[in-house]
Amino acid sequence: MNKYTRQTLVLLIGLTVIWQASGQRKIASYEQYIDQYNHLAAEQEKKYNIPASIKLAQAILESGAGRARLAREANNHFGIKCHRDWKGKKAYHDDDLRNECFRRYGSVKDSYEDHSRFLSERPRYAKLFTLNKKDYRGWAKGLQQCGYATDRAYANKLIKLIEDYELYLYDMGGKSGNKVSSAKKKASKKKLKKGSPQKKTPPANDGKRLLPRNVYKTYGLIYTVARYDDSFAQIADDLGFKTKDLARYNEVPEDFPLRQGDIIYLEKKKKKADMPNLFHQVQIGESMHSISQYYGIRVKSLYKLNRKEPDYVPVEGETLKLR
Repeated sequence: MNKYTRQTLVLLIGLTVIWQASGQRKIASYEQYIDQYNHLAAEQEKKYNIPASIKLAQAILESGAGRARLAREANNHFGIKCHRDWKGKKAYHDDDLRNECFRRYGSVKDSYEDHSRFLSERPRYAKLFTLNKKDYRGWAKGLQQCGYATDRAYANKLIKLIEDYELYLYDMGGKSGNKVSSAKKKASKKKLKKGSPQKKTPPANDGKRLLPRNVYKTYGLIYTVARYDDSFAQIADDLGFKTKDLARYNEVPEDFPLRQGDIIYLEKKKKKADMPNLFHQVQIGESMHSISQYYGIRVKSLYKLNRKEPDYVPVEGETLKLR
């Protein structure tokens, strides 16, 4: 599965990309895939409690947005191999070994359904189903830890796809698998339900009380901490900010889902980390954005400091410069 995933990524080189105002480039084939198959992901979420965002991100990554040979010829969008219990049709492709057996499906819908059963019926993935289905970061990290892929950047790649393409909007339930238009994305300010608590919090804390929320200072920056069922709109309302300004300070869309414990800056972040923070070792489930939030530095600055392109995904164990 993993070698085949690498092969599908090669297919994406040279594909048309669309540059957004934020500087993040969007791949047209990804957006087309999302528009075409988001309803299948939403259906599977309702049936199996697997986040639609995770389903879509895995499918895009494993199938090259439906363009890989295995997806085109066998309708296999998740790179699932035959295994001993498979009694259906088969397709053979080179992967970690030559001429490996992969599952062949009659339709893309069958592939989505079988992927859900594959995860829900195997004990090694059982702990994923104890997570909140809106906790896509926990799911991405868990998939890698449970051995779905050997790629050390697998979880981080899923998270980047979900956040770059706002796939988390399909986890909100009210979309009913319909296409989420750009206008709806911009207009949406719904509160999002609880995800997994963020383990890290800023080390410095000389906070003062500002009702109805606590406001703190670290690295010379003013911030607050997201609560259960929180949103940028609610924080802005409580503290007298504009929602768009808070989103801009934190370099995310206004409808970006917040988890309890997330750091929310109330002013623009810095271009480099404060001393003595010189380097950061990447962990499973981290993105360039989450790293930038922890140290109070701008995402673009983090890319620039490390001479990385916008499509770069941090790999577990890798060391990044912070100043």
